[in-house]
Parts: sequence; structure tokens; C-alpha cells
Amino acid sequence: MQLSDYHVDFKKVVRTINNNKYSLVAIQIPEGLKNYALKIVDFLEKQTPAKTIVVADPCFGACDIGHYELRNLGVQFILQIGHTPIENIGKYHIPTEFINALSEKDVNKVVNKSLPFLKGKNIGVVTTAQHLHKLEEIKKILQKNKFNPLISKGDKRISSNGQILGCNFSAATIISDKVDCYLFIGSGTFHPLGLLLNSKKTVIAADPYTNVVKTTEIEELKDSILRQRYGAIANSKNAKKFGILVGIKQGQQRIELAYKIKKLLEKYKKKNLIISLDNFSFLSLQGFRELDCYISTACPRIAIDDYLQYKVPILTPIELEILLSIRKWEDYKFDQIY
Repeated sequence: MQLSDYHVDFKKVVRTINNNKYSLVAIQIPEGLKNYALKIVDFLEKQTPAKTIVVADPCFGACDIGHYELRNLGVQFILQIGHTPIENIGKYHIPTEFINALSEKDVNKVVNKSLPFLKGKNIGVVTTAQHLHKLEEIKKILQKNKFNPLISKGDKRISSNGQILGCNFSAATIISDKVDCYLFIGSGTFHPLGLLLNSKKTVIAADPYTNVVKTTEIEELKDSILRQRYGAIANSKNAKKFGILVGIKQGQQRIELAYKIKKLLEKYKKKNLIISLDNFSFLSLQGFRELDCYISTACPRIAIDDYLQYKVPILTPIELEILLSIRKWEDYKFDQIY
């Protein structure tokens, strides 16, 4: 089925629903495709006997699996569109199937446009779920132009070679000692920024949607973010009471890390409490007026993307180590979920 510039293959999902005789299905749709909800529902209800419910809550990725409470509505199966599964999450509360939305944007132009900016011969190639099917095409372009493309498998959180997530760059960092620079294919700046912060190697970002190649922009953004993060750590210097934030989304639950942080804070005579949230916002936390600083163990983007929304600093676990002088600022890294 064609949804805007994306192709989504629902055949496997139809077979799953029919074979298991599911009668009520919940659908998670990314923001950019919610306008096609009626088309999706109409197709599924014609191809299967199931009724459908569309989940309107934001879907932040494969970590954001449909809510357990959907069982109370009688939901037997969840379809999540636009992401690939996170391999090490384990068993889902409700049977779940991921169906990727594959971008049909041409990558040739922007990859060729990026060639003059590539440094060295060995190029680490990474992308997001939407362009995974284009990796072989990208590889051939690089080889034709005398480059040596390297595409690697990440850790147990990653389902496909060459894929990076906003919280996990292992498919790239595992080959950091073998590459001269990275070529990222995709939109936005968060993925290449995270890769740059973790690998310390040049990252060239090629956006097939805008046909724009970003080079110095990523470096400048890195410097801006590092200044912001340095400021957040500096503003936490005198903090005495901490809130340790734990996400309850199935793919973001790092409760063991939260316990480790709690033990660490107690060692340094810092009062603290563990706070659980589903969707993070400053409104959810504004009642905790006595707290001086938050440490987020959930999605690493929360501390960076939403920093200005919070009245007190919000740090990552790595930034807490810098605050407590366990880690040097020179060893700063972007927080990842493994």
C-alpha cells in the first residue's frame, strides 16, 4: 500500500490476523502517516474479520509499544507501523507485529552529492529504518567511486545491519576503529549528532527528502549541544535533591540503572527518589518543587530535546558521572540504551 512517499506491505499482517483469528486490533501509526488512518483501517477491515482501534498517543519508536491497558478494551493484537523491532525487548504484553514504512525517495542524487565531503577511503554507512532497503544501492555508488563502504551489525537492540536508532549507535561505533568517517542517510540532525558525539569521527548527513548534505552544520550543532550540556551540569553543581526518572515504555525501562544511580547518589550524600513516567513533560514533574535536578534513565533525547522546558536541570546518567567527578568532561558521550 502506498502512503505518501512510503510503501507499507500489509500482506504479512493480514495473514497474521487471519491465521490467529484476532477480532480486535490496535494500530500505532507515526505522526506523519496518521492522515492515512482511514485508508489503513478500511484495508484491514476488508481483508480480515477484525475490528480496529487507532492509537492516537504519540509513537516515539519501537521502544514505545502499545499500552498494556489496551487489553482492557479487548485488544488481542497490536500493529506498529514505521519501525523495526528492538531485538532484546523480549516478550510483549500483547502480541505485536512491526511493519516498516519504506521510503521511496531516490537516494542516488544526495549520495552522489555527498561524495566530495567524504574523508578518507573507508566509509561507515548508516541509516534509519525507512532507508534500510537502499543500503545496497548506496554501497554500490560508493564502490563505483573508489570508496570502501562498511556496513555493520549492531548489538542485540538492533534488528538490521547499518541501522542506528536515536538511542543506540552500536552498528556504527562497533566499526569506529575501521572507518575514516561516516555517511548517514536520512532526515533530521539527531541521529548524526548522536553518532558524532559517540564516535568522535566526522559524520556526513545526506538527506534524500531535501537533497541537502550537512557537514559543518552537524559540527556546529554538536558544539551548541555540548555548551548546553555543560551548562546543565554546571547548574547542577549545588544540587542536593535528585529525581531519578524511569520510563515505563517497554523499550525504555532501565530500572536497574535507576537503582545503580540511587546507590551512587546516596554514596555522595544526595537525597533522591525514583519517579516513573510514561510520557515525559515538565507538567508531570512541576509538583516536585523540592528537587534540584533530574537524572533521566529513559529515552536519551529527553534531556537534550526538552531541556529548556524544565525549570531545573535534567541530566543523563553519563552527565551525572561528570557532575560527581567520576568521569571527565573530555570523556563526554551521548547516552545510549543497550
